[in-house]
Amino acid sequence: MLRDLEALIASMQPELQPGVYVFASLPHDAVASGAGIVATFREREGLTVVMEEGAARAAGVAPLFRAAWITLTVHSDLNAVGLTAAFARALGEANISCNVIAAAYHDHIFVPVEEGERAVNVLRELQRTAGKLSASPKP
Repeated sequence: MLRDLEALIASMQPELQPGVYVFASLPHDAVASGAGIVATFREREGLTVVMEEGAARAAGVAPLFRAAWITLTVHSDLNAVGLTAAFARALGEANISCNVIAAAYHDHIFVPVEEGERAVNVLRELQRTAGKLSASPKP
């Protein structure tokens, strides 16, 4: 498990997951279960779900946001400082919005579905740059 920012970025290995995912909001009393759901978050306004687009369509759930899902396969420490800021800045500079879910083992980034491949390329370039920096001798 890594905490050093340079090592985290150099090792993040972004991986585009297959499929299209949607963010949606359900009423508090909705039962959120099923193979298509990948994340939930209970908010004051309702239950936010992230789920496979096909499962949402089949359940009649209206999408708020269609996304590509990128997983950073590095096992990052939940106490690590700066990783989210670094990749959010790189994606922001490329004019790609991102929604982040930090799970127990990996960070998961949801970007507009049409930007999935480009976002992975931006993240890989960030990783390459960090790898070159970490390989440089320190003064």
